[in-house]
Amino acid sequence: MSRFSSFLKRKNIIFSWKRYGIDALGAMALGLFASLLIGTIVKTVGEQTGVEFLVKMGVFASAMAGPAMAVAIGYALQAPPLVLFSLVAVGYATNDLGGAGGPLAVLVTSIVAAELGKLVSKETKVDILVTPLVTIFSGIGLAMLVAPYIGSAAIAVGDAIKWATIQQPFLMGILVSVIVGIALTLPISSAAICMSIGLTGLAGGAAVAGCCAQMVGFAVLSFKENRWGGLLAQGLGTSMLQMGNIVKKPVIWLPAILTSAITGPVATCIFELEMNGAPVCSGMGTCGMVGPIGVMTGWGFSASWFDWLGLVLICLVLPALICGLFGLLFRKLGWIKQGDLKLEL
Repeated sequence: MSRFSSFLKRKNIIFSWKRYGIDALGAMALGLFASLLIGTIVKTVGEQTGVEFLVKMGVFASAMAGPAMAVAIGYALQAPPLVLFSLVAVGYATNDLGGAGGPLAVLVTSIVAAELGKLVSKETKVDILVTPLVTIFSGIGLAMLVAPYIGSAAIAVGDAIKWATIQQPFLMGILVSVIVGIALTLPISSAAICMSIGLTGLAGGAAVAGCCAQMVGFAVLSFKENRWGGLLAQGLGTSMLQMGNIVKKPVIWLPAILTSAITGPVATCIFELEMNGAPVCSGMGTCGMVGPIGVMTGWGFSASWFDWLGLVLICLVLPALICGLFGLLFRKLGWIKQGDLKLEL
């Protein structure tokens, strides 16, 4: 057993939640961003401006989501070059076989294929044949067996959430907003989660509300400590920057969470905010303004002033106002003190 453990260590294969649930999932989100997400943004701009070149560019970029995710996962697992390049085929096949729930299937098959590829990498004199063969055969073979079922299960979960949100917009508005918002700030990928279960529509709107509450909320909440640099880093970047401070003092997370519990049902019950873009946009919030852009996708000239008012209030104004007020209260009560939200920027 010790010999096998030493072999795994030499191959840099570590079975842990951090490596698969945080590192791989987070990298998968970057792969999504570099393909489907950026493609969706470019395509939307092209459609709104009538520039066909941008539309085609967006379509091509979006089509490469599977390979981009798989390679990103392999990179996170520190796969050697031959394994990494072979994952292109695995990602393409899995995403295609998994249908709308393909991203979750890509996560599973890419992890398995990458780790098996690493096992045999440079162990034979014909490595250039063996390593790609093992990686591609195991990845695509597994995809053919499980990808359609994983994809269907993921979409079933997403459909159930979307159905429940329509039936109970107030309660589900709170739950979806709070849960996805928390996932955005945790060192996991809310974008990948939303993409994996196809979270769009009214539930997607609640998810956007939760993410914006965390990002804009923390940006305003910590303005005293971090000033304009922190405002931009968290408001347009990620609230994950506060994770170190949250671990030290969890109570500082409460204002943003409470804010998301308020803006979520406001989004679903009053403004009926819906995610019209790719599901990945639901978990991005104001990062590059991807969340609002996703909501705007497909609006064209049909959006009313009320739609625009709802978008601005949910994504920017209410998170800043409500979280800011909670922040003042928490500081007055002594629950948050100067320096608790300080970032090393």
